[in-house]
Amino acid sequence: MIRSKLNRTILQKWLSGRIFLRRTGIHFAGKCSNQRGDMSQNLPSNVDVAIIGAGAAGLGAADALNDSGLSVIVLEARGRVGGRAHTIFPAPGIVFDLGCGWLHSADRNSFVAIAGRLGFEIDRTPPPWREQSFAAGFTEAEREDFLAALDAFDDRIQKAAKNDADADDDASRYLEPGNHWNPVIDAVSTYVNGCELDGVSVRDTAAYEDTKINWRVRHGYGAMIAAYARPCPVALNTRVWRIDHSATRIRIETSNGVLSATQVIVTVPTSLLANESIRFHPELPAKVNAAADLPLGIDDKVMLALDDPGNTAPKDGNLSGAIMRTKIGTYHLRPFGQPCIEGFFGGSFARELEAAGNGAFAAQAIDEITALLGSSYRRKLKPLAESRWASDPFAQGAYSHALPGRACARAVLAAPIDGRLFFAGEATSPNFFSTAHGARDSGERAAQEAMAARRR
Repeated sequence: MIRSKLNRTILQKWLSGRIFLRRTGIHFAGKCSNQRGDMSQNLPSNVDVAIIGAGAAGLGAADALNDSGLSVIVLEARGRVGGRAHTIFPAPGIVFDLGCGWLHSADRNSFVAIAGRLGFEIDRTPPPWREQSFAAGFTEAEREDFLAALDAFDDRIQKAAKNDADADDDASRYLEPGNHWNPVIDAVSTYVNGCELDGVSVRDTAAYEDTKINWRVRHGYGAMIAAYARPCPVALNTRVWRIDHSATRIRIETSNGVLSATQVIVTVPTSLLANESIRFHPELPAKVNAAADLPLGIDDKVMLALDDPGNTAPKDGNLSGAIMRTKIGTYHLRPFGQPCIEGFFGGSFARELEAAGNGAFAAQAIDEITALLGSSYRRKLKPLAESRWASDPFAQGAYSHALPGRACARAVLAAPIDGRLFFAGEATSPNFFSTAHGARDSGERAAQEAMAARRR
């Protein structure tokens, strides 16, 4: 069990996979051996359940099967676990979650209890998203006016989805015509959905359940999920090419050989299903089309070291420019009191910055922060790290949103096939999509479906 006081150097090595523990041979849930080794070099030829992907969904499925008595293997293309959850330590004293960083709807988030069980500290400091530090570029009166416009827009979305059974057009139609805050409301959509409002389904937006309680894992959400993975039988660096379900047993072709399974749980991002990076035989056009209707938006983060000896920047502060445009970043000042600023970019702007190459996020963030806080901040800031989720071959984006008119695609993607193929992942969650706990819970749901099918 990883504890929050574990030496940081050891934790970094553990996360990078250099001392990651894996079991060899077939894992019988509830009858674990303590043998260590690289399972990717010695795949079992036959298992009861194969799980594709070692992100939160795949790990949730493996955890749910722990006491089932079934032989289980998790096949992961990357050289690490966690998927779109990944904690790094870019400088001493700085924890940076490249992917998911907040325990959204924490009062209903299954990872809260898991973090407690694993010994990871939960920080309950409220998020600063609706605040503005320094009143820089965004006066208090302007902020209140903007928040009122944002809340009114959300109310219109909720009412349309509730009162009109046919309302599933694009969310941009519910912007108030002529409201000068519309571009900034669109920017919020890029942070929340990974895309602008004209690409988002109204009904899908309204289906998301937000309890407004958001906490953090002090030493990294990604680190906690990696610790959650430790008991799971994971084969790293094992890319799945093809799933042949034409015969009684399912044949799985991977970069490390072939194995067969009675059942398969697929938990990969929708992007990989939509572009058929994994092929099915017989083909599954309904699944491919549903995945295409649930594309991954783009959200990226950048971490900047902050040389601010007097701590003039507030702990857990927030900074956004009141610039009437959609292509802007938002900034978390000194998260956890760390000497840094975390920037966040979304939608088409994030995609453009990724395409601009390494360092583009940092350059943009430093320019924006300097414009708001003054030229002295340019020499206080130093680039440390940035994410590039659109460029990640095993993600190709951040998290899913339903296209206008396609909110129904989540249920289509989640539906099992023939009691042998099951589908999980944040995109299959009906109410907590785009979150790590929604992904984990969907994996548990798929595992329960698989066991129920066996009983039948």
